Amino acid sequence: MNRNTIEICNGVTRHPSFRMAAPVNLCIGAKEQIAIVGRNASGKSRLVDIITGRYPLLTNEVKYDFTPSPFRLVSDNIKYITFRDSYGDTDGTYYYQQRWNQHDIDEQTPTAGQLLDKAFRTAGNTTAYAPDTELQTKSNERRRLLRDKLYTLFHLAPLSDKPIISLSSGELRKFQLTKALLGAPRVLIMDNPFIGLDAETRNQLSQLLDRLIRETDLQVIIVLSKTDELPPFITHVIPVTGLHVEEKMPRDEFLRRAVPTEEPLDAPTLQLITSATSATAASASAEKVLSFRDVTIRYGNRTILKDINWDVRRGEKWALSGENGSGKSTLLSLVCADNPQSYACHLELFGKRRGTGESIWDIKKHIGYVSPEMHRAYQKDMPAIEIVASGLNDSIGLYVRPRPGQLNVCKTWMDIFGIGHLKDRTFLKLSSGEQRLCLLARAFVKNPDLLILDEPLHGLDDSNRARVRNIIDHVCRQPGKTLIMVTHYTEELPPCITHSLFLRKTPGQTQKVH
Repeated sequence: MNRNTIEICNGVTRHPSFRMAAPVNLCIGAKEQIAIVGRNASGKSRLVDIITGRYPLLTNEVKYDFTPSPFRLVSDNIKYITFRDSYGDTDGTYYYQQRWNQHDIDEQTPTAGQLLDKAFRTAGNTTAYAPDTELQTKSNERRRLLRDKLYTLFHLAPLSDKPIISLSSGELRKFQLTKALLGAPRVLIMDNPFIGLDAETRNQLSQLLDRLIRETDLQVIIVLSKTDELPPFITHVIPVTGLHVEEKMPRDEFLRRAVPTEEPLDAPTLQLITSATSATAASASAEKVLSFRDVTIRYGNRTILKDINWDVRRGEKWALSGENGSGKSTLLSLVCADNPQSYACHLELFGKRRGTGESIWDIKKHIGYVSPEMHRAYQKDMPAIEIVASGLNDSIGLYVRPRPGQLNVCKTWMDIFGIGHLKDRTFLKLSSGEQRLCLLARAFVKNPDLLILDEPLHGLDDSNRARVRNIIDHVCRQPGKTLIMVTHYTEELPPCITHSLFLRKTPGQTQKVH
């Protein structure tokens, strides 16, 4: 007899603000591995919140059958890793430069290893309430074997003594996945599980999940904006469009229906870009944008960057890549004047040696910047247009009221990125993809000489990824515009790229320049 792990019949949330456009009818069979797919703001996360019971229903509550799980509570049987979890836990006191300001990290802050050990123990204590002792023993043994596999797969041993704030975005992603899996949940729900992971780790994670599915009772539900990352173990797809949950279909049928989304920018958008980039901006006349000479960065006994030599000249477009934890974001923090160790390095920015009298703001006025750390730190629930306007003065929050002309520029860039209609909606009410588009508009708003885009397409759907890639390419073809872009996906790089720098984690083999 076929069982349904999760079943929803005519589901309507009690609170009107969290309702889908129509009642939800959904069955997920015990052997089905599910992908929930859809565009940004289509309602994917809202559907998951209904599935997990976060939003109670008016009638016909969600039915669960977690057999043969030893856990009693739904919260133990379903673990959900959200998009923001990929940037780690934050209690609201985090600021985005803190990762590089080690002296600001409280000594009592738990390390990644301590948090993982706690997660493992907590899950073990939960199973103690299971009535079947034999089942409990088997579950604990399975979790121990899984813990060892995860630590090996994700190379977690070197991270065990690092505070959570110190981890890179990719390392944080590995940490969150491990933390969730250590509890041996019956159902694991992951929002865009592969973002922030290098190619090798993405492949290894897919293989690990496939193996866990075959060898255990684990069911996986992944939420995807980037539909070309549909892993082989997925059996069924649930499309979500405009807050409508469409009919579940087999994986092969979904792939047959999929159509390419690459479209050139339309004429009105191209005109907006031409108008926005012709505006007067603070210009750095130096021919050499940055110069690193034997730059080494250490935190305690850990060497992050070793003997980096790198020159970027005006008008060059660089792809910066490397393994998770190889130091990409740390390198960019030196360029953006966010890392205090830049004063101790031989580093020149826009023709001036760092520490010779220029202020942080003198440097930042020439740079447009977006990164996972920035997205993680942005907890300001201000209107979206004010988030964009904060880029005019490089602040997290808006402390200088923009002039009407400046607001028009902000609106123009929001229109370019396709979010002009969201200008009055507050930031934390936007979907994660809409938030990323808002932060991209913030990076471009002052038409900077140097664009530093650290994994800019995180969380964007196929259509928005293609659009943003085309915007980056078109803007960066303007005379004198310099680009440094980080991505783990070579297909995300715009055609304008002229140079590349690859960072390795192995000391003494940290760079490869093309």
